Amino acid sequence: MNGLLILIPIALGLGLIGLAAFFWALRRGQFDDPEGAAMRILIDDEDEPGAK
Repeated sequence: MNGLLILIPIALGLGLIGLAAFFWALRRGQFDDPEGAAMRILIDDEDEPGAK
């Protein structure tokens, strides 16, 4: 029982830290273009010089 009195506040604190980190990343624009990199792999680079 004494362990729960320590572990529950620690778990809640870690959850709040994770939530704060998510909102920080959201404000900094980390999630602005989630599909850009995924679509970039499909583009052919044959028009670039030196491409084989």
